[in-house]
Amino acid sequence: MTPVTEASITEDLRLAADFQPATYDDWRKLVDGVLKGAPFEKLIGKTADGLKINPIYPRAQNAAVVAGRPAAAPWQIMQRIDHPDAAAANAQALHDLENGATGLTLVFSGANGAHGFGLEPSAEAVEKVLAGVFIDAEIGIELQVGPQSRMAAIHVAEYVKRKGLGPAACNIRFGLDPIGACAVWGSSPYAWSEIAPAVTGAVKGLAAMGFKGPFAVADGRVIHDAGGSEVQELAFVLATGVAYLRALEGAGVALEDARAMVYARLSADADEFLTLAKFRALRLLWARIEQACGLTPEPLFVAAETAWRMLTQRDPYVNMLRATVATFSAGLGGADAITVLPHTLALGLPDPFARRAARNTQLVLLEESNLAKVSDPAAGSGGIESLAQQLCEAAWTLFQEIERAGGAFAALEQSLIQRKVAATRSVREANIAKRKEVLTGATEFPNLHEAHVAVLDAKPVELPPYGEAKFKFDALPPMRLAAPFEALRDRSDQIRKDKGARPGIFLANLGTPADFTARATFAKSFFETGGIEALDTNGFTDPAALGAAFKASGAALACLCSSGKVYAGQAIVAAKALQAAGAKHIYLAGRPGEQEAALRAAGVNEFVFAGGDALTVLQEAYRLTE
Repeated sequence: MTPVTEASITEDLRLAADFQPATYDDWRKLVDGVLKGAPFEKLIGKTADGLKINPIYPRAQNAAVVAGRPAAAPWQIMQRIDHPDAAAANAQALHDLENGATGLTLVFSGANGAHGFGLEPSAEAVEKVLAGVFIDAEIGIELQVGPQSRMAAIHVAEYVKRKGLGPAACNIRFGLDPIGACAVWGSSPYAWSEIAPAVTGAVKGLAAMGFKGPFAVADGRVIHDAGGSEVQELAFVLATGVAYLRALEGAGVALEDARAMVYARLSADADEFLTLAKFRALRLLWARIEQACGLTPEPLFVAAETAWRMLTQRDPYVNMLRATVATFSAGLGGADAITVLPHTLALGLPDPFARRAARNTQLVLLEESNLAKVSDPAAGSGGIESLAQQLCEAAWTLFQEIERAGGAFAALEQSLIQRKVAATRSVREANIAKRKEVLTGATEFPNLHEAHVAVLDAKPVELPPYGEAKFKFDALPPMRLAAPFEALRDRSDQIRKDKGARPGIFLANLGTPADFTARATFAKSFFETGGIEALDTNGFTDPAALGAAFKASGAALACLCSSGKVYAGQAIVAAKALQAAGAKHIYLAGRPGEQEAALRAAGVNEFVFAGGDALTVLQEAYRLTE
């Protein structure tokens, strides 16, 4: 191998200078040649908010200055602590801190992110969970509490005092968020006029004890988990943050001090560029809020958590890849702290391996990929700058609409926010059903023979009810995108358990492997995403042999698979043979084209193709096999 020297580099640069610089017009001519008259707009993507994503961007001019985590300062590696047994939770916390975590996310039962588990919110449990944890030694502590577990924040503060620790030396984010809780629950026992004094009283009390905060969180997960868009998430965070600032100012806290009492939390998902742009956009937007308050902007503390809605129960190891992309994006976007949800969380309480993988996701990205070495590495990127600017403009417009409605709580009471989220969620669910939005292992490339994944056996903490819901409005419950397909897989598992075999579909492959492999592969993935096992074949040219093989398979359903050319000559005869052999329902992989009427007359009932409503087809297939 030729060594790289200064002389060789100079020679390479000289050779490069001999070529004319490529321009956008040069690229556009090449693209137009490939498009062959098709509109260029086909290459322009759109986000859930309708924001445009062009296929290529020039270097950004006058790039935005995003003040956030400084260069070479790593984000806090937060590890989720949510075991209902306090002793087990303490063992997890100590192990995590000994093995690379630099912070703990204490998730209490009833919190928005608890997902069925969580710590007991009692003084005794807090004492056990924090035993041996040196929380005054620059360890980040973040609390996730709900209305029923809100006293956990006070118990943590009292624990610090009881141990004789200096509150100002503790890096604790108390996570108070009554607006977020009301949004998820869809109700509240109290009006905002009653909630505001309660939350500001708690904040002022904690501050008086000497804690530096921040204390209240504007939590964007509320919107993201419910299926909302990036713009909706950003606008909700702004509106919630401003609501807490207003409440604190109304309680006599100077805005200069109040802003340090509030922080933000965003979801990070596997859409790399959109996530990165969203984190950058939040900092720009919050700086605008501070300017409107007459303050000189200072960096907002932004915590990140990998997205709940992208987790799958099926093929959960792919969740590790999604979490890696999400962590990468949040880290480059300037997150100050990141919590990675373990890859098995959607199945139950994660075991030590899942927890280790979550922790090491961050360690590898920080210590081996050195992601924290550069401050705001996306600055100047045409694509990221453009996307961040579009997010800022759209989110600011929605924030203003929420403010005109009376603020975050009033907008929830009027279901202004919920209606927008519901509309976005509906489109997202339709895209999932049509597999336009792909979740590998769940909605695409399923594995019906995947091994069982272990989770811990733990009994969740039971909490007493929290007051009478006097104020009711539409709720924003969390969802997972893969859930509808997973319900079908669960149904398949139950049928296999009861009857010894899953529902099956016979792949009636026509011609040679070169003819049918592409569509047979598509059909196998299509039906097995719903738990209907594809019974593959070697290919047929003889209709009688096809009919006999189908009858021998014991399947009720069949799917013709081949090329358009073979369909033209064999599909009609093959469909008749399958119908004569007793096929209850016959599918054809591909669009019917001009042959549709003839194929239907021959017995083809349905056509399956990319972009079709796979979920509806699969649900109907179960009805046909009953």
